[in-house]
Amino acid sequence: MRNRYLDLLRFLAIVRVVVYHVTGWATLTLVFPAMSVMFALAGSLMAASLTRSGPAAVGRRLRRLLPSLWVLAVVFVPAMLLSGMPMSPRVLLWLFPIADPPANNWGALALSVIWYLRDYLWFVFASPVAFWLFRRAPLPTVLAPYLLLVTIEVGIYPAPPVLREFGLYFGAWLLGFAHHAGMLRRLSGRLLYPLVFALAVAGGAWILGHPGPRGYDLNDNHLGNALWSAAFILIVLGRAPAGIAWLSRSRLADRAVTVINRRALTVYLWHMPFVVALTPLVDVVGWSHQDPVGLAIRVLLVFALVGLVTLAVGWVEDVAARRRPELIPGGSVRSADVAVPPAGEAADGATVRRAVVPAQRVAGEAASAEINAG
Repeated sequence: MRNRYLDLLRFLAIVRVVVYHVTGWATLTLVFPAMSVMFALAGSLMAASLTRSGPAAVGRRLRRLLPSLWVLAVVFVPAMLLSGMPMSPRVLLWLFPIADPPANNWGALALSVIWYLRDYLWFVFASPVAFWLFRRAPLPTVLAPYLLLVTIEVGIYPAPPVLREFGLYFGAWLLGFAHHAGMLRRLSGRLLYPLVFALAVAGGAWILGHPGPRGYDLNDNHLGNALWSAAFILIVLGRAPAGIAWLSRSRLADRAVTVINRRALTVYLWHMPFVVALTPLVDVVGWSHQDPVGLAIRVLLVFALVGLVTLAVGWVEDVAARRRPELIPGGSVRSADVAVPPAGEAADGATVRRAVVPAQRVAGEAASAEINAG
């Protein structure tokens, strides 16, 4: 059975990423740090898979993650080769992106979201060891990525890029471990709220003191991003409602959440090429980022084009998850009654059982056509 609240969070995160990449509004990254939320949800699902299957969960994750990338590569890699990208052994990284796969000038922009799969793969590989450590020393394990990032950002340790990515997003992944274990819900309000306040203040202060090229955009500020996002995750997962019955009362909303969850990886991978392709309309039609009507039209166009691609190739996510392929997911049975996959967690299609969640304790007891993270 699905936790529909987590499905709703994933739905909101994916929609927010697409809107951010069309509009470039930095405020969206502060209001909803979508990428960290997606990594936290992925971490929670990875912990559930490791609990059930042990290290074999790694192979299952890869099986569900990679086919959608291969479909994208079948279209774009030949196009980049024909338009000037040199052929080299690094092209094989499009089959297994443990590092950034090669791209030409337009491909680097249109396919910039591949960084998410790169980080996701590294986190999946690290998860069996991290989960073993987490079960023995939860707090030190969760704190380790944040402490690593602090040492990097203040100049103590000039770490290689892969470790910086661990410092930035693996902390959110490990907070997903804590969510799966029920630790976040067991935090009393007297501990949780001051902790959230301290993280938000520290993250906000760092962001204000270190603005990036796009102002106060979390994607330009690693430490501020990590701290601010940790505060957000602690609230949305630590005080998650027991249920969201209102969602099932709206057939359209319930179906939309189901469709986006089952096609989240397809939506995530394909939206950026359309954002880049539609950007010239700014010059041709005059739809600037200050024109709300033009922005709304661009957002709708991107979602419409992504919807068409999803109809064409989204079923690959069903095959990867060993489900019966569907053109539009969730039509034959009620979405609340079946196991469906998530994204970004990247929507890797994991099937999960309903978890027993500990009772909550009571007090006293990212676009422009720039390369953005999202």
